[in-house]
Amino acid sequence: MATESLTSDVELAITGMTCASCANRIERKLNKLDGVTATVNYATEKAKVSYPGTVSTDDLLRTVEAAGYAAALPTPPSADDGPGDPVEHDPLLQRLLVSAVLSVPVVAMAMVPAWQFTYWQWASLALAAPVVVWGALPFHRAAWTNLRHGATTMDTLVSVGVLAAFGWSLWALFLGTAGEPGMTHPFRIAIDRTDGAGNIYLEAAAGVTTFILAGRWLEHRSKRRAGAALRALLELGARDVAVLRDGAEVRIPVDQLAVGDEFVVRPGEKVATDGEVVEGSSAVDASMLTGESVPVEVRPGDAVVGATVNAGGRLVVRATRVGADTQLAQMARLVEDAQNGKAEVQRLADRVSGIFVPIVIGLSVATLGFWLGAGEGATAAFTAAVAVLIIACPCALGLATPTALMVGTGRGAQLGILIKGPEVLESTRHVDTIVLDKTGTVTTGEMTVHDVVAAEGESADDVRRVAAALESASEHPIGRAIAAVEGPLPAVEDFANREGLGVQGVVEGRAVVVGRPSLLADWAQHLPPSLVAAVERAQGEGRTAVAVGWDGRARGVIVVGDTVKPTSAQAVAALRELGLTPVLLTGDNEAAARHVAAQVGIDTVVADVLPADKVAEVQRLQAAGKVVAMVGDGVNDAAALAQADLGLSMGTGTDVAIEAGDLTLVRGDLLVAVDAIRLSRRTLGTIKGNLFWAFAYNVAALPLAAAGLLNPMLAGAAMAFSSVFVVTNSLRLRGFRSSIA
Repeated sequence: MATESLTSDVELAITGMTCASCANRIERKLNKLDGVTATVNYATEKAKVSYPGTVSTDDLLRTVEAAGYAAALPTPPSADDGPGDPVEHDPLLQRLLVSAVLSVPVVAMAMVPAWQFTYWQWASLALAAPVVVWGALPFHRAAWTNLRHGATTMDTLVSVGVLAAFGWSLWALFLGTAGEPGMTHPFRIAIDRTDGAGNIYLEAAAGVTTFILAGRWLEHRSKRRAGAALRALLELGARDVAVLRDGAEVRIPVDQLAVGDEFVVRPGEKVATDGEVVEGSSAVDASMLTGESVPVEVRPGDAVVGATVNAGGRLVVRATRVGADTQLAQMARLVEDAQNGKAEVQRLADRVSGIFVPIVIGLSVATLGFWLGAGEGATAAFTAAVAVLIIACPCALGLATPTALMVGTGRGAQLGILIKGPEVLESTRHVDTIVLDKTGTVTTGEMTVHDVVAAEGESADDVRRVAAALESASEHPIGRAIAAVEGPLPAVEDFANREGLGVQGVVEGRAVVVGRPSLLADWAQHLPPSLVAAVERAQGEGRTAVAVGWDGRARGVIVVGDTVKPTSAQAVAALRELGLTPVLLTGDNEAAARHVAAQVGIDTVVADVLPADKVAEVQRLQAAGKVVAMVGDGVNDAAALAQADLGLSMGTGTDVAIEAGDLTLVRGDLLVAVDAIRLSRRTLGTIKGNLFWAFAYNVAALPLAAAGLLNPMLAGAAMAFSSVFVVTNSLRLRGFRSSIA
């Protein structure tokens, strides 16, 4: 039974949030409950709650509902979830498309007098009414929820402005002179006082709704990807497994596997779950999970991790951990925790709205009261009051973020950079530390031959050719690297694999042994001092030395290892120029990490780390006051990418890393990371410039509206100019140039 001293954790799915202030409101409400600690993430639409035994989950759900939103307990993930997501019905997109189709002719008729045929105003009403009522329904709903809780957001301003413009247009059409046959809005730039009886604002009501819906849809599309990293992690594991039952293999779904079951892993298959090898030996490629570039040799008694790939022989494994206890499941939880714990970045427009919206509404009421008190008549007073609301309605604000984002992301895609959403950009401004994964990020992540050292009197070409011939029969990743030579190779006879040591066979009539120096020693082929020095030098650089011998004597050493990408050193220098301090973080060994760091110019190295340690290292840097960007490509980087203030994932890496990152670098070149940060900062600067001018236009026009000097055509022209300026300013991003020659 739960007691007051024990707390439980639950993750609630929240629906109905429209901006970051909604998340803040829910968080405050939940935290008011005794003993409850809650964090609400607007991006993932989840609330992570710790609650005592005195509080039930029903209490939590009721609290969220009392705040005006809906909440539900989590449902267990299913393997069937996900494939249907891409074709999921998108009501917001449908609302946007219908609103856009109806709004375009309304705006066109209002702005071009030549198109204002007889009764055009009634046609505009018929087209605009569905947009205002149905298209803007999410804003009206949110505004009503905010009103009930005494709060205002951009939704409040959009709803009030749209309804004010539409309501006044209805009054002018039915009770004023705007509905008379042949009525037109002449295009003239003049500031004079009008009673508004002949003015309609339908283009403002419909246009604003469509613009804001476009911005909302772009934001919604990026938010839907928030859970994709977890789905990708869960899909990494094996689907079914060959279990040994009474000596026979029986294939069962992996979720039916129990601790103690023995199962078979053939070459090329994924290990179904965490376990211990009981039979066979092989090389296991664990680079996805550990970041270690060299495959791990396993034999009976060694532990293996689920989702790693068997690169060599047949293994029989006894399951030691299944389901939620496996390392893969723990990594999924790490990614989820990091996403939920990420600091919430509120949209700039929403931040300002907390102050701007109440001021505008107050100014509108004050304007109405002033003109009524001045004896100007109800019509003129209402015209001025409504003009204040209409001119303050954020038409250009609806374009400020999405247009810059569309142009910036479009230019980024041309350069191999995928930006996931507007909230990503704010992080790039303040980043001062960049953590780089080694394998696959700074280096190629592929095993290649770096050097061939021949013993005295031997030819290096002959050593490589004979070793390549023998290794061509091997499935081992190191063997495949050695065998990667051009031209035909001699035939191999009597090939045999020695468990975890190497291979042997007959090539051109010579008994050849290739593998660890200890394997050659078993054949009394001891390495001379020159080859011992080559082995020690290779190990000091974090590389693997493979000895080659035949006919009773050691003939040479082949050095195999990862390779630094040719542009990595240039990229590190460019990152420093952007004001970032590089840190090399890797699951690989210290020697290999130090060698790579020296080649590319990185001073700080953190090596031999597990995935959880990578998260801890990012958290340690953040606790020290650093704003951290992380570049990685493997499953082992996913949680750290999510934890970092800015995650940059290599598109050449795993799907999990790509989904967990904020920016994806399609080309897998570290120089693209430099471009990504430069482009993101430039795009953010453009968004801020757009927002400034959009607000500046509103603020500058408010006094004219309050004075009753703003006629509808002048308001429409000013609004159009504001929007055109924002779009033109955004289009400047198309001129962004890459730093890659």
